[in-house]
Amino acid sequence: MGSSSGNTLKSLSNRCLLRLSSDTHSLFHGKTFNEASLTTQRRGVYSFSSPNKLASCKGSHPLRSFSTSSSSSKVGFLGWYLAKLESNPIITKSVTTSLIFAAADFTSQMITSASSYDSIRTLRMAGYGLLLLGPSQHLWFNLLSKALPKRDMLTTFKKMFLGQAVFGPLVTTVFFSYNVALQGENAEEIAARLKRDLLPTLISGAMFWPTCDFVTYKFVPVHLQFLFLHMDNLFDVHGKLKQSEHRVVGLDLSSCATCLSFPTNHCWSDT
Repeated sequence: MGSSSGNTLKSLSNRCLLRLSSDTHSLFHGKTFNEASLTTQRRGVYSFSSPNKLASCKGSHPLRSFSTSSSSSKVGFLGWYLAKLESNPIITKSVTTSLIFAAADFTSQMITSASSYDSIRTLRMAGYGLLLLGPSQHLWFNLLSKALPKRDMLTTFKKMFLGQAVFGPLVTTVFFSYNVALQGENAEEIAARLKRDLLPTLISGAMFWPTCDFVTYKFVPVHLQFLFLHMDNLFDVHGKLKQSEHRVVGLDLSSCATCLSFPTNHCWSDT
């Protein structure tokens, strides 16, 4: 009998303690003990089953670390440059063309010029790449890609023809006029120079650059086509300059940079 009474008292005591604990938890949190326990259990399961929520908790950065490590492969000049081509294509291509023209003019002067270095000429060539050729190439290549989006043989030959028949003569005319106008020639002198030099230069270009155009339009992505042609120019400049026996006044490489060939002897001479 005494043992039974002791068990009863012990059971009642445990119930009172459990009730007291539940009431206390409810007082501070507005929930019962069972509800709070269930909520805690659910919260724990949700945290482990939801990485995004877990990463958002204070002091936890697993996803941020993963994102940083995955993007680290794109860090570097190449990744930065490709991102700029995507976000600011015209400005990036214009600046790139300007730098290439400046480097090409510097190279041509070091190889062919017996006099002192002409920095004004280099600035003149850099300005042409920045203000004229860079933007025009961007518009031209994008126009062709939209008008003729395929890369089959027939479409590629169409692009080559348009480049040699339309874009090449246009930018060469602009370049010749720009270059000599800044050197002080008037409209009549510019017209006479174009009449004398333009057609021979185009014919000379047709002997070499259609091959580069074919590779460019067939295989190179649109946003890199301008750069591929300019790289061809840089690799080709030394051989082309060695073929020249006349005194260079303008930039020999510049006509190459506009998808043409090395200018004839009349293009850059003083007379």
